[in-house]
Amino acid sequence: MDPLLAFAGFGVGVIVGLTGMGGGALMTPILVLFFGVPPLAAVSSDLAASAVMKPFGGWVHARRGTVNWSLVRWLCLGSVPSAFLGVLLMRAIGGGDGVQDVVKLALGGALLLAVVGLLIKTYRKNSGDDSGPAKPITVRPVPTVLLGAVGGLVVGMTSVGSGSLIIVILLALYPALRPRDLVGTDLVQAIPLVISAALGHALFGDLKLDLAAAVLIGSVPGVLIGARLSSRAPAGVVRAALIIVLIASALKLFDVPTGSVLLVVAVATGAAILEGLRRRGPRTGASHDRDSRDETNAKGAESASGVPR
Repeated sequence: MDPLLAFAGFGVGVIVGLTGMGGGALMTPILVLFFGVPPLAAVSSDLAASAVMKPFGGWVHARRGTVNWSLVRWLCLGSVPSAFLGVLLMRAIGGGDGVQDVVKLALGGALLLAVVGLLIKTYRKNSGDDSGPAKPITVRPVPTVLLGAVGGLVVGMTSVGSGSLIIVILLALYPALRPRDLVGTDLVQAIPLVISAALGHALFGDLKLDLAAAVLIGSVPGVLIGARLSSRAPAGVVRAALIIVLIASALKLFDVPTGSVLLVVAVATGAAILEGLRRRGPRTGASHDRDSRDETNAKGAESASGVPR
């Protein structure tokens, strides 16, 4: 077993525990770009690891009541058979290098869509209210099944999308869902989805058990640690880092020169730092205003009690 591969799995597991997404979007490119694993083997091995890793997060959300089980059923109705179909479709595209090239391009496109999903999730987290009780929603069966089918197809081909892509369309279909309910629902429906896709790859002999085992050795404890740290760690910083890594990975999969990738990473990092400073400024000012109002109120109460100022 390669200890570096287990360490990479640990790092990805921590990010999944902190952010609720990013497993396939990070692990598969890491296997391809840094460990020289063929894309098809990387996809299948990552799916097998996710099939074991995701139930940990799903179990936590199920216990906390942040899972919409009706949505889970309709999503799985479309995603489970579609994930298996995605494996068949990828096999039908061609053999040898042709399949690997198609998987690389599909994976790069999926990573860019995952970036969009993270940006939408970040905006909703900053602007929405996740503290109130869950609002009742009316499930729309046909769009939900179609969403599951599209997500399952992408996951079957690339291993990306069970967390990042499906949640994007869930946001559009059900804006009343709290972010925590979106994550919980998506995590639970992703369990049978990734199992279906992993079984499809295993039947065709694409699954590399040694790779999957090495990833699991690191990722399972990483997920548990990340979940424990999620209430204390600066989630905004983690999400920004995840977006930058996803963009860099997608560009490398599209064979963009390394210099250009580094330039994009530098620009994105600078933008993330400036955005963090901008958000900190108004909060500091608001805190100062609250302190001033508290002081004024205290003086008013002191005057009303008859105590000379």
